[in-house]
Amino acid sequence: MSTTGAHADPLVALGSLPGVAESVESVRKAVDRVYGHRVMRRRSNAITGEAALRGARGSAALSGADWALEEVRRRTDFSGDDEARVVGAALRLTAEAGQLLSIWRQSPLRVLARLHLVAAADKGQSVGRPRRAGEGVTETSAAGAAGPLVELPLPDAAEVEGRLDGLARLVIAGSSAPALVTAAVVHGELLALRPFGSHNGLVARTAERIVLIGSGLDPKSVCPAEVGHAELGRAAYAAALEGYVSGTPEGMAAWITHCGKAVELGARESTAVCEALQRGAA
Repeated sequence: MSTTGAHADPLVALGSLPGVAESVESVRKAVDRVYGHRVMRRRSNAITGEAALRGARGSAALSGADWALEEVRRRTDFSGDDEARVVGAALRLTAEAGQLLSIWRQSPLRVLARLHLVAAADKGQSVGRPRRAGEGVTETSAAGAAGPLVELPLPDAAEVEGRLDGLARLVIAGSSAPALVTAAVVHGELLALRPFGSHNGLVARTAERIVLIGSGLDPKSVCPAEVGHAELGRAAYAAALEGYVSGTPEGMAAWITHCGKAVELGARESTAVCEALQRGAA
């Protein structure tokens, strides 16, 4: 989706695409269900912490490191191999997201740079800035798993710069579109652009999380969309992203509703955690 030179609030039109309004309503009901659970009134911090862990696990799985939840919970050293480093990056990003909410609406590009710096965890010259002309993208692919982005044409540095600027202006200006629409566009645009030399998927999913929290849809961060994206699977994720990249109304609608389903599944996961806590099983 091009975010330059468009209508004053181009996201609003996306909210009227076929199936999007229904997805928005379904997401709202799922979010309300978990927020209305009696456990949330007493132990919301525990639910938030568990959602963060499960969200990080889901995001790492989409980036090729599909670890069991208990392994993520148990492990303390994430430096051993590529898979471990991906999981460690996902955990760091989830922890960092909550610290960047106040900056996002004023300086989204600064937040994205910070997210990449946190994910990469090194001081390389290309860390924490968009890639320049001639620089490629290297995404970790664990155990030979193909990432969802590898078949997409890679935009050049000039296109990345222009579209990132357009995305930043949209975020700063704000939108009356539903939070799901904004979050899906931020997520999709970052996946399509792959603006950094690495960790683009992890950064894009964290940015989606920041929008969902900051918009007020999920202020306590208990509906981890990453869980849903992982549950829906890498193939469905890649297919939905191709719809976004196509820019057609049908493709955009498919991507937004896919993201909506992911949020619903994340909310369902936390509802199950609430039920387990209520039974004393967790």
